Amino acid sequence: MDFDDIARRGLVLLGCGKMGSAMLAGWLSRGLPPEAVWVTDPNPSDWLTRQGVHLNEMPAAPPAVALVAVKPQMMRDALPVLEGYAGGETLFVSVAAGTPIRFFEDALGPGTPVVRAMPNTPAAVGRGVTAIVGNAVAGRAALDRAEVLLSAVGKVVRLDSEDQMDAVTAVSGSGPAYVFHMIEALAAAGEAEGLPPALAMELAKGTVAGAGALAEAAEEAPDQLRRNVTSPGGTTEAGLSVLMDEAAGLRPLLRRSVSAAARRSRELRDG
Repeated sequence: MDFDDIARRGLVLLGCGKMGSAMLAGWLSRGLPPEAVWVTDPNPSDWLTRQGVHLNEMPAAPPAVALVAVKPQMMRDALPVLEGYAGGETLFVSVAAGTPIRFFEDALGPGTPVVRAMPNTPAAVGRGVTAIVGNAVAGRAALDRAEVLLSAVGKVVRLDSEDQMDAVTAVSGSGPAYVFHMIEALAAAGEAEGLPPALAMELAKGTVAGAGALAEAAEEAPDQLRRNVTSPGGTTEAGLSVLMDEAAGLRPLLRRSVSAAARRSRELRDG
């Protein structure tokens, strides 16, 4: 599926902060005409004002998609502007963290197709991973349409149920922060071994970025890639003996981290 139907019927973007701007830039670069986009944002950036989209006005006819990209705490005040499009003709896609599908069904009516999406911050550079799940009204075509839009900022995966969203939040939503902290920690360890701070950080950033790119591109699984660079009795094996400690290594540490994040996601969801 391409942008043809969306270009013909239009798209409304509610909120154009960092995530909304990243998505809009992706859509425009992939050929969605600016005149097919209506953006509502109370504080538009200079970049947004130069894109040629309709700004702070709404289409008369129901658009193909209304994408909600406001912060959860702003949702109740912002969403009413879209209520006129509820009822079935317009697909609602939400990238608001922690806002369940039932919130939109209560606000817009049970006959409104809703797709909930969880992108992560690498979407800002077109390398995000977004998980999506739809309500009972949103069929395969709605999920296809949402995937077309969200693939503009990276990969899209489909969940079996909304219950999986807390785990997704803990792994891919919060995951970039874990990786950023790993870069900090790796650089600090390099400094402790005598490297200048700037060089240690450059090495840490490049190593993590390069390893991630290799893991994504290689046919081998990550465990095999690890073995490929681990010589018996060598330096990597010595380092891994610490990281792979069953009681205090990286695996149990990340297990506790992801569990804590998922638990907090459920707490925020349930109020």
